[in-house]
Amino acid sequence: MSFSGPESLTSVIDNTGGTVAQLLRVQNFNVSSDGIGAGEDQSLERPFGHADPERLFAWAGATASWPMRTAPGGSRGLDDYFTRDYARNIGAEIMGRNKFGPQRGPWSDHEWRGWWGDEPPFRTPVFVMTHHKRPSITLSDTTFHFVDGDPATVLEQARKAAQGRDIRLGGGVTTIRQFLDADLVDTMHVAVSPVKLGSGLRLWESPDELLDRFHLEVVPSPSGVTHHLFWRK
Repeated sequence: MSFSGPESLTSVIDNTGGTVAQLLRVQNFNVSSDGIGAGEDQSLERPFGHADPERLFAWAGATASWPMRTAPGGSRGLDDYFTRDYARNIGAEIMGRNKFGPQRGPWSDHEWRGWWGDEPPFRTPVFVMTHHKRPSITLSDTTFHFVDGDPATVLEQARKAAQGRDIRLGGGVTTIRQFLDADLVDTMHVAVSPVKLGSGLRLWESPDELLDRFHLEVVPSPSGVTHHLFWRK
């Protein structure tokens, strides 16, 4: 595959020559140069634990299409392609509980409605994987459903809610690894930032670990990040 923008990741062909419907996509997931996607000691004040998210996400925040940009400007080009692609053809998201919030165990605070305030950026149904169910909540045009099930069961729920569009696997690291282990991921875009964290939740020791199941194209960016594009063999 020669890279020609994010469209390359959504043109996956199955073995019969037909286009695969409803891809499960890891999109714009960030790790450090040593493969770590989140640091240790997550808390309400520090969603990424000891890791500084600005060091991981600086490439995206600098783009013109960064959704939280409040001033004009920003970079165009390769990084901006991926920032714009984040929501394209996404009908639902799956995330782990620790991406939704820092609480563990039974829900002690049902008033907690996630890290994102009253306007979450997802704008689709979101399926939060947890062993402790709670009623669904709707914030603006995002509805969070709290589901207890194995990856295949949760993916089937998300497929129905997505109404023919793709499903984004939002993370965190543990959730992505669960879906990789279940061989359910169709494509992945992982942005590797030129920082080393040393400890935390590790997506991989090396991206080569996934080459038994995925093709891989590595695309360096002028911003210093390296975009890793995986698509199913």
